[in-house]
Amino acid sequence: MVRNNSNEAHIPRLSQGKITLIVMAFALSVLVAAITVDMVNPVLPLIGEQLGASQAQISWVVSGVALVLAIGVPLYGRMSDFFGLKKLFIIAVGILSSGSLICALAPNFIVLVAGRMIQGAGMAAIPVLSVVAVSKVLPPGKRGGAFGIIAGSIGIGTAGGPIFGGAVGELWGWQALFWVTLLLSALVIVGTMYGLPSLLPESQQGTRRPFDVLGGMLFGLTAGLLLFGVTQGEAAGFASLSSLGSFAGSIAALICFIWRINAAENPFVPPVLFTNRFYVCALIVSMCSMFAYFAVLVFVPLLVVEVNGLSPGQAGLVLLPGGAAVAAFSPVIGRMSDRVGTKRLIIAGASMMGVSTFFLSTFAAGNSPVLVSAGVFGAGMAFALLNSPANSAAVSAVEKDQVGAGVGIFQGSLYLGAGTGAGLIGAVLSARRDAAHPFIPWYGQGAGAYSDSFFITTAVVAVAWIAAWRLRNDRMK
Repeated sequence: MVRNNSNEAHIPRLSQGKITLIVMAFALSVLVAAITVDMVNPVLPLIGEQLGASQAQISWVVSGVALVLAIGVPLYGRMSDFFGLKKLFIIAVGILSSGSLICALAPNFIVLVAGRMIQGAGMAAIPVLSVVAVSKVLPPGKRGGAFGIIAGSIGIGTAGGPIFGGAVGELWGWQALFWVTLLLSALVIVGTMYGLPSLLPESQQGTRRPFDVLGGMLFGLTAGLLLFGVTQGEAAGFASLSSLGSFAGSIAALICFIWRINAAENPFVPPVLFTNRFYVCALIVSMCSMFAYFAVLVFVPLLVVEVNGLSPGQAGLVLLPGGAAVAAFSPVIGRMSDRVGTKRLIIAGASMMGVSTFFLSTFAAGNSPVLVSAGVFGAGMAFALLNSPANSAAVSAVEKDQVGAGVGIFQGSLYLGAGTGAGLIGAVLSARRDAAHPFIPWYGQGAGAYSDSFFITTAVVAVAWIAAWRLRNDRMK
């Protein structure tokens, strides 16, 4: 059994003021990243109209970012074991800033998508380096609360991003969104330059071991081609050449990646991570829970607009309780995990997520938007119970020298879950629109396809629930 021997002697002694400063700096960073990901959703029709992009093309403004995030997050996590956290963080936020500038000035759709992908290349560092820094700088008994604050900031960004995007886009145009994120990114860079040097000592800034570039490239190809195949499957059908070819390429890259990490002297990912039962179970929980939560965020607005006749702005308000639940409860849950352990909270979160998606599938879909919003609130509460405790469980399951790689893969699994959740559930929704016999008979008029989609989502949550029972109950004081 692998346990986290974090070598508390190597953890720097920080005053409470410095701990608060570093946590607040990373909380602001992940807030900016979360807003940047979701803010374009309400203005996608406006972007398509102004830049002459089709409905299939316009989806790349969102999916292009998810694709880069799924590849970039694990890469940054592993790089944090070799290079200084402070330098990596500043460079990454600088990349995010340059992507924002390109998007704000984009003369056509191709340049806009390129700018969004550059934004993703910068944003990929923010969540994983935040968690790595907290894992390395704070002692075990203080990490849960910090993870909770960071998760709460993500919840605020997730809930507020579409509202912010809709309001700013309607008043000043979609280009204004990117000028705002450019300004916020510059503030983050200034804060990082002045705040982090005294908090991240040189002893925590990497080693001289060679970096496994080939292993990183193979991992990126595996994740990237998988998500590209899902995206193409949703748009052109999973039997299309582009989708099947992407899946075949992903499998080939995975085979080569497995060979590489077992053959290399200093592999991109230590193979022992995948034989660590507790870490793998935390990975499954995180991927399946994000699959479900992102499916709720993407398809609930479509449900209430198409079936209930709500406007896009009203649809954003239906999502608001879920984001508010993540923001309000994540810090509390994080502190609680330091006292009572992670396993019980994760089981409770998986249970609540399953109940919420099943409620959306049965009693809420096609009925009152208030009922739909209640289901979204339950999903948000469930994600708060799952996110920071699962982070803590993953960190506590690995050795100190595996934290960067372990956290990188863990955080990458969240975006892989989000990307596959949106793609696969979207495909289910399309396939079940003309179904004569929906899976569950209890749903409102005209919502059969959405009912089936949330029912499949519930089945994915069941996998997370089973994995949660296999976790170790880490309680660190």
